[in-house]
Amino acid sequence: MAQINKPTDYFNTVTYTGNGGTQSITGVGFQPDFVWTKNRSSATNHYITDVVRGATETLRTNTTGAESTQSGGLTSFDSDGFSIGSDNAINQSGNNLVGWSYLAGGTASSNTDGSITSSVSASTTSGFSIVSWTGTGASGTIGHGLGVAPDVMIIKNRDNTNGWIVYHSGLTAPATSLLLLNTTDAVYTGVSDWQSTAPTSSVFSVSNATGVNNTSEKYIGYCFAEKKGFSKFGSYTGNGSTDGAFVYTGFKPAFVIIKNSSTGGTHWRLTDSTRYPDNLTNTTELYPSSSAAETTNEPTFDFLSNGFKLRGDTVYKNGSGQTYIYMAFAENPLVGTNNIPATAR
Repeated sequence: MAQINKPTDYFNTVTYTGNGGTQSITGVGFQPDFVWTKNRSSATNHYITDVVRGATETLRTNTTGAESTQSGGLTSFDSDGFSIGSDNAINQSGNNLVGWSYLAGGTASSNTDGSITSSVSASTTSGFSIVSWTGTGASGTIGHGLGVAPDVMIIKNRDNTNGWIVYHSGLTAPATSLLLLNTTDAVYTGVSDWQSTAPTSSVFSVSNATGVNNTSEKYIGYCFAEKKGFSKFGSYTGNGSTDGAFVYTGFKPAFVIIKNSSTGGTHWRLTDSTRYPDNLTNTTELYPSSSAAETTNEPTFDFLSNGFKLRGDTVYKNGSGQTYIYMAFAENPLVGTNNIPATAR
């Protein structure tokens, strides 16, 4: 399996200050195909925009809301970043904001690998694809364009007030389980959304459930496959100690999301090395399942040269015997040819 030696060619985080008008955000290093933004200073929605649905077409990870056109939101994907309007969620004057950008495959192409035709923008190098389709109301398969089976799929009904459906290979029985990105719920088991079938190298399976394939409704899916030196998806068991569990990724992380899948009432938690570059990362948490501003909590992680180590002992991140799933993306691979050593912070 080929290794990515420069992760910032495919994923990058930028921070910026809102001006309440319009501005272009630069420094991403590529023209992004997917941008996730959050106002760090205020309780506003997380905004998700991608090249397949088009600039200004916005979804919000912390709500069940259908897609909406935000003329003051993200207005274009640019050669080194993105441009934004005056919406407070993305550009409130004087506020601190963050944008996480991914490279997929640019303009979408038709994919007929599955029984349901999809439109796909995919990077087989980084293992990320953006997939759109129209629901049929009958069980079927959908092409994802990755060439390998995805480990994580995040799906949203664009037309309906339905939750964000998450498939994660780190769950005990992923083909019959799901999480909801917009809630604090524990894992749902015994579900039929995936037809009790794991994704393959070409397609994933869906039932007629409203969250994944309702008749005539539009859907978007974000698919991730693990790539050496760039991404890692899995699970860990908490030990209930401030000398917490260590998770090996094979790279120095830049961005980590975790979720307690055992116990309800626990937010998804997101930390990155751009907003707070030093260990311990104790002031950087944002919650994809909440509109809350950036919070200061007990220490969350140490980002190390080969993974991350939990430092808090609460049920939210490292409760004794609790199971957590994670998504991690690299700052530097542990071993690579980019001439940048992978060191702990």
